[in-house]
Amino acid sequence: MATQISSTIFGLMDQLRYEPTGKRIRAYLNDTPIVDTHRALLVWEPKRVTPIFAVPEEDVRAELTAADADQTVSPEYPIAIMLDAPPALDPRTKFSRHTTPGNPLTITTADGASLPAAAFRTDDTELAGHVLLDFDAFSWREDDESIFGHPRDPFHRIDVRHTSAAITVAVNGTTLADTTRAELLYETFLPPRIYIPADDVHLDVLESSQTRSVCPYKGIASYFSYPASPQGTDIVWQYDSSFLDAAQIHGLLCFFNERVDLTVDGVTQEKPVTPWS
Repeated sequence: MATQISSTIFGLMDQLRYEPTGKRIRAYLNDTPIVDTHRALLVWEPKRVTPIFAVPEEDVRAELTAADADQTVSPEYPIAIMLDAPPALDPRTKFSRHTTPGNPLTITTADGASLPAAAFRTDDTELAGHVLLDFDAFSWREDDESIFGHPRDPFHRIDVRHTSAAITVAVNGTTLADTTRAELLYETFLPPRIYIPADDVHLDVLESSQTRSVCPYKGIASYFSYPASPQGTDIVWQYDSSFLDAAQIHGLLCFFNERVDLTVDGVTQEKPVTPWS
């Protein structure tokens, strides 16, 4: 019987998952190397949609001690990735909110810097000898390239394809973009996103926002709002040129198709249901 691969992946969401990586992984604290290893694992705790690194304890250049219980309290932020997907945790849920049995650890460096609960030793025998590390506590390199946001998931990818389809974007009857020169970005488990040249967007009715977000696959996004509509806050974004992988969308703008009226070749598109709906 045929199996849809996404169903298998979602079926594992409640489990502790891991995958080895062949990359050289380094973690720094204030330019001081804390980890340097070729033996890292990518680990997803139950309900987590993004991975973190686990490294051999012997490759941590710092002292690991038990963390105080009051240093590990953190709320959960549940999300639904899509309608048919099981409940998951929004990446805003901090590292210290663990969903698998184990012991939180404090990292203390040779110069006395202390990172409470920035490491975690799971009870799972498959990960024996490794500790999970709080990605946000360090700056990271894969080989000689800096990474940010979270480690890239080897089972998650983006593809960008050009389209000459006639696309319009509107809110409450006002057209905000009109193009036949869009780039379609397909990302695993997310709705296709439409990136539009700035010349085809009515920037005169948009206002720059202070909001910023980070994507490990596409870069750092800045946002624009459409103040004439209540649902227009941070309705469109534009990535910087952090990653060559996303060069096809550099300088282009993308609207949340969950919040706008979108037509493609005259056909009105259904609004997807996502955490950004």
